[in-house]
Amino acid sequence: MNDDIKWNHDPKIVSVVVDNPSWIVPYAQELTDKLKEIGHNSAFCSNHSEVRKGDVAFYLGCIKITPKRILSDNTFNLVAHSSDLPKGRGFSPLSYQIMEGKNEIPVCLFEAVEQLDYGDIFFREVMHFEGHELVDELREKYARTQMRLCLKFMEDGPKHRTPQIGTPSYYERRREDSNIIDPNLTITSQFDLLRIADNDRYPAWFEYRGHKYKLSIKKK
Repeated sequence: MNDDIKWNHDPKIVSVVVDNPSWIVPYAQELTDKLKEIGHNSAFCSNHSEVRKGDVAFYLGCIKITPKRILSDNTFNLVAHSSDLPKGRGFSPLSYQIMEGKNEIPVCLFEAVEQLDYGDIFFREVMHFEGHELVDELREKYARTQMRLCLKFMEDGPKHRTPQIGTPSYYERRREDSNIIDPNLTITSQFDLLRIADNDRYPAWFEYRGHKYKLSIKKK
């Protein structure tokens, strides 16, 4: 832990890391630019080997576990996760909670440690949805929330650290059959599944009369 670190507003060396071609890359690059605008020495990193020795590393939308030797390069290593930790650890928490019919979904900015999703929480903000948003709108709000939390950490530092309290739960990794639609059910009953489908990379689909069909959903 780094509670004994005195936080100040001097320029920091900051890495913003996305280790895959995720939808969040443009937002991470925007965050990198914003950090530069307010005086920090920030850089966007597309893999762990690019992470610099410095003060803060933000890991956004990463799919690989960060090695301990990389974590040791920065005083603070931070991850954003869209669940009320320790509930909802694991994969795709935003998608799972939308499918559960939730419209208020927390985002936690917490410390990255060797154990997945176990670190202390620094900041938490609740996203509010109305139940009609499709995947691009869901992602936009999630990304903007992550950016605000990262910038808030750069302003306030680690003084709000709190441990995760409660019994953890876990979401499994989503796969191709996670987006399968039942053609015998109504659209209404499966609408939340359609909302989280990525038309290009992870579309909703169904099987009928021996063939598979992809579905695409857009707002008119």
